[in-house]
Amino acid sequence: MSDKNDAPPACPIPRWQLLKQELRNVGPQEFDRLRKAAPAGTLIDVRSEAEFAAYHFPGAINFNYLGPDFLEQMESLDPAQEYLVYCRSGRRSVRACTLMRNAGFNHLIHLDGGINAYQD
Repeated sequence: MSDKNDAPPACPIPRWQLLKQELRNVGPQEFDRLRKAAPAGTLIDVRSEAEFAAYHFPGAINFNYLGPDFLEQMESLDPAQEYLVYCRSGRRSVRACTLMRNAGFNHLIHLDGGINAYQD
């Protein structure tokens, strides 16, 4: 009979939130200010194609984080450039930014809370 205390301790903080702590996270007001000044091709929406078609920020490009060609799309970008990255809730964009950072992208701005943050 197994004792309840034999179970490994649960991680108190979800992994995506730990990854988020390593990013430059901004709220909607700052994100809007930055995206209005951002050069073309530097605003990246990492949601699905259907989500992108339904709504996206003007000027955004769509690199579906869960798509089969996300890594190839990411490799087409200049790692020295600054990129603004967002999704619906912030989870996919945290993971996308983490992959990008691990690939040498050092100038990433993450929309904390994703598009949903605009409703709060």
